[in-house]
Amino acid sequence: MTLTGLILAIILLAAAAHFGGIAVLLLRRHRPARQQAGRPPVTILRPVCGLENHIEATLASTFAIRYPRYEIIFCVARADDPVVPLVRRLMEEHPRVPARLQVGDDRISINPKLNNLVKGWSAARHDWIVMADSNVLIPPDYIDRLLQAWTKDAGLVCSPPVGVLPEGAAAELECAFLNSHLARWELLGDEIGSGFALGKTMLWRRDDLETARGIGALAAGPAEDTSATKLIRAMGKRIRLVAEPFAQPLGKRRLEEVWQRQLRWARLHRASFPAIYALQGLAGGVIPLACAAALAAFGAFPVSLFVLLFVAWYGAEVVLAWRYGLPISVRIAFLFVLRDLILPALWVAGWVGSRFTWRGNAMDIGPVTGQDPVRRLVEQWRRASVLRLLTALGASRRPREAGQAGPSRR
Repeated sequence: MTLTGLILAIILLAAAAHFGGIAVLLLRRHRPARQQAGRPPVTILRPVCGLENHIEATLASTFAIRYPRYEIIFCVARADDPVVPLVRRLMEEHPRVPARLQVGDDRISINPKLNNLVKGWSAARHDWIVMADSNVLIPPDYIDRLLQAWTKDAGLVCSPPVGVLPEGAAAELECAFLNSHLARWELLGDEIGSGFALGKTMLWRRDDLETARGIGALAAGPAEDTSATKLIRAMGKRIRLVAEPFAQPLGKRRLEEVWQRQLRWARLHRASFPAIYALQGLAGGVIPLACAAALAAFGAFPVSLFVLLFVAWYGAEVVLAWRYGLPISVRIAFLFVLRDLILPALWVAGWVGSRFTWRGNAMDIGPVTGQDPVRRLVEQWRRASVLRLLTALGASRRPREAGQAGPSRR
């Protein structure tokens, strides 16, 4: 096969995966809901920490669920947390919904959210337990949609986060990461029977987790969702995702916040699933579209076809977001392009570092050991780059130093 033929094959394979995956999710959107086995009583655990964007709306939505029997347990690490008065007020305003506030910090891991949830898990009255992040906007049919996704071979049901109500370009960029990129690949994983746990929403059957040492088993890794993925798969069960993801209102964002959030997820994923993370370097439109542009520049690919591919590539993402009722705007397609340009840098940053900040907590998932082949190559490249820089600086300084020490060699 010639080089041109190889590049064309890369473009065709990437296009097939991109457009085929979007077509599958468009069909998924209109698939009839599964019949759920029943409506058992459910406990919803909501870990809270600080006052986030739209926090009152997201927490209040927990009280508006249409379900015959459920309880809410809010978990907070400190009694003086600024979110506590809001939680107490919401409980007073909705006396008909059983709700409690649990205060305390059980340090069983480096994961602050998991430490916050331990007391709630112990206090739960029901055998079906949902862990729902405080920034998830819960719809009235929330519990029913979770139970509809439960199958006989399931051990966990989750939902990827999708961003709504963005304010400003940075928040819309986060939507570009969350909605038609991360959520798309997570939902496709569910379609092929290889779903991953996602910490935004997790529905457990108590017995499944208790047989594995209880909630403490989720402390085996730096994040509860990666630990849950390994745990459920070790049980021989599957992780299922809801048919339509639950929303997270974003509000205003800063570019640094968007980068730090994506970097945290990248490093956690790399630490837990390095082989899969290595393949994520191929995600996005940079490689296939750059290949098409290169061929077009050398006359081996019609320029008009390149333009058509470019427009169709990101146009398909706009259609996907629109059909799922997710935010779209005039600049969203441009932000899809910007996201894809950021992805390679994010992928490299995921390999070469281990630190990140999570809700004000500095975390380190371990030193860069170089045990993974891709990680080792990236680290060697980085070190070589530093060595080349130091060598160049040393070479530029030596003549001057030599001139200061003795006569010129000219």
